[in-house]
Amino acid sequence: MALVLIIDDAAFSRRMIRKFLQVDGYEILEATNGREGLEMVHNHKPNCVLADLLMPDMNGFEFLQALQDEKLKIPTIIISADIQDGARNQSYSLGAVNFINKPPKENELREVVQKVINTKG
Repeated sequence: MALVLIIDDAAFSRRMIRKFLQVDGYEILEATNGREGLEMVHNHKPNCVLADLLMPDMNGFEFLQALQDEKLKIPTIIISADIQDGARNQSYSLGAVNFINKPPKENELREVVQKVINTKG
């Protein structure tokens, strides 16, 4: 089964996303910031990453930039409460494959993750 990495400093958000995705049988990893997430990407090679933008230590933009710098092609979906077009556009320009507003709707999240993983596989 596909491995999904959730990067979010809010434990509640990680729990909610995990609950939504476990229905589809995904194996889930969690990180509390971009730096921890990047380490997990190196160690576990997830099929898909779900990342928040606003986090301590390394934010979502910096995480996306690090993936680009290291030429790591892991589909990353941003899940953020930031609804400004600038944040959305910057996420896409740094390689995000999708952008979902917080709190995510279960059906939308499951559909997007399924599509991203099926496209990659």
